[in-house]
Amino acid sequence: MKVKILSRNPEDHIRELKSDIHRQQRNLDPSLHPFEAPREYTRALNATKLERVFAKPFIGALDGHTDGVNCLSRHPRSLSVLLSGSCDGEVKLWNLPTKDCLRTITAHKGFVRGLCVDHTGQSFISVGDDKIVKQWSMSNALDGTTTKLEPLQTILGKTMFHGIDHHWKDKTFATCGEQVDIWDEGRAEPVRSFTWGVDTIHSVKFNPVETHILASTASDRSIVLYDMRGSTPLRKLVMEMRSNTIAWNPIEAYMFTAANEDSNLYTYDMRRLDQAVNVHMDHVSAVLDVDYAPTGQEFVTGSFDKSIRIFPRDKGHSREVYHTRRMQRVFCVRFSADSQYVLSGSDETNIRIWKAEASKKLGTLAPRERAAFTYSARLRERFKFHPQISRIRRHRHVPKAIFKAAKEKRVIMDSERRKEENRRLHSKPGTVPRVAERRKQVVSVVK
Repeated sequence: MKVKILSRNPEDHIRELKSDIHRQQRNLDPSLHPFEAPREYTRALNATKLERVFAKPFIGALDGHTDGVNCLSRHPRSLSVLLSGSCDGEVKLWNLPTKDCLRTITAHKGFVRGLCVDHTGQSFISVGDDKIVKQWSMSNALDGTTTKLEPLQTILGKTMFHGIDHHWKDKTFATCGEQVDIWDEGRAEPVRSFTWGVDTIHSVKFNPVETHILASTASDRSIVLYDMRGSTPLRKLVMEMRSNTIAWNPIEAYMFTAANEDSNLYTYDMRRLDQAVNVHMDHVSAVLDVDYAPTGQEFVTGSFDKSIRIFPRDKGHSREVYHTRRMQRVFCVRFSADSQYVLSGSDETNIRIWKAEASKKLGTLAPRERAAFTYSARLRERFKFHPQISRIRRHRHVPKAIFKAAKEKRVIMDSERRKEENRRLHSKPGTVPRVAERRKQVVSVVK
């Protein structure tokens, strides 16, 4: 007679340390676990609730400016260095881990309109209302001495500058005002200028992938694309309302997102500008700034409605909204270089630091903690379409002014949609065509 037995080595199941977990044998046959799905649904529901309980995104504030913070720039080689420019002409360099101001520079008379750091991180450039471009040494600014810092180069322009951006690979930068000028760091005159019948150009941004391509937004409601290797602009997109600035996707070279005055953001493919790829709604007032995360999967926006929102790049609605009681109009926002934090500068002189993931725990995680967080995240992702979990995940508390404005905006949009449908029903077929939401804001595309 044959006898079958189960044989296991007991040494495989003895803990080496007291902190170790007892190893257990599990049979993963689904027929032996009929209540697995209900059990995991309960765990996913609890994980979703705990995620909202521990959602505390605000980390701290950098206090030191005496006027509104108008622009921010991050260091390309250091996670801890941040530059900020205010409306009183001051430029400050900050150490983010310690929240200390490393240097204060009285750079311009009037607003500091733009800041950028060169691709090596050895110098930074500022422009202001005084029609002056100044280049500063980064190492001298960070050395901590109290001696007065003098600019490496000063360029006096003919008109006021409204924005600046540095090339991602060369010693070249672009400024905008009455026209877009391309400068070499070693010369006092622009090497190339672009115009297309515009009064004022408000912002200019280089493409981080196709580094010879740049785009600008202007006061005539246009977005203009340029190629530095050519002598004339490439294309001009005219929208219903003015765009304040744009941000290029650092992963997809041909995609950019425009922050518009109509409280929406529009993502375009520069190869086809006759319609937007996506329309991002949720703000209730003009969007003043936008910046992509280095991963290219999401972007952060700052608005006149005193709030910050984080959007997935392919979604029409935001996944997070940040606000505080004291925060005023948000002029500038930036993602940190590691995509873990969001920085915002607003009208009441403060620079705020936020977590990109509101409920994420700061500091080093133990292996068991990391495994538990990973398991909870997968459960939330698996059951995210269940009604109760979906309601808890998307619910956010917003200020009363934003809540009422959003409700009014929905009523207006429903009314316009109903009016258009009634006009179509009572008109001759074909006289009132259907226009997609992504095409409504495009007036013309000029080549």
